[in-house]
Amino acid sequence: MAWDEWEHLKTEVTERKSAEMRLNQLPPGGGGDQDLVVRQDDLGAVGHEAYMLYDQLSGQADIAGAGADDSGSGSTMRAGAELKLHRFAMGSELENTVSVWTAQVKTVLQACAHISNHLDYSAKEYAKEDEAIGAVLRNRSGAAVPVSRLNEYFT
Repeated sequence: MAWDEWEHLKTEVTERKSAEMRLNQLPPGGGGDQDLVVRQDDLGAVGHEAYMLYDQLSGQADIAGAGADDSGSGSTMRAGAELKLHRFAMGSELENTVSVWTAQVKTVLQACAHISNHLDYSAKEYAKEDEAIGAVLRNRSGAAVPVSRLNEYFT
């Protein structure tokens, strides 16, 4: 594609572009009755998956403690120490690998715990907020005001 052709295509796209924002699945002008919805079940499901990943990872990714002896030293660290004892450079590198791996696993575990806890908290807070907002925003008939009508109150 030549540079002039590229510039021409960019100009055409810019000229056709509408001034209003449009979501992929909605027609121009808004979504009618459609409201933005966050389901607590979805948040809870993601939080639960993060917890399950935490649980699995903490049990299966511990190479530092795998095959631990009475002193608590894992088989990989013992192998590193044995290699160092026989003056193999690989021994200290193996110990370094275990240390780096352990630090990275702990970081991933902390992220999983943070996600799980945050989504559990968010689900509870959204439920409280929805209840409070629902109590305030009611039509004269007592039905809830849809989110799509809230723009009317800002003009």
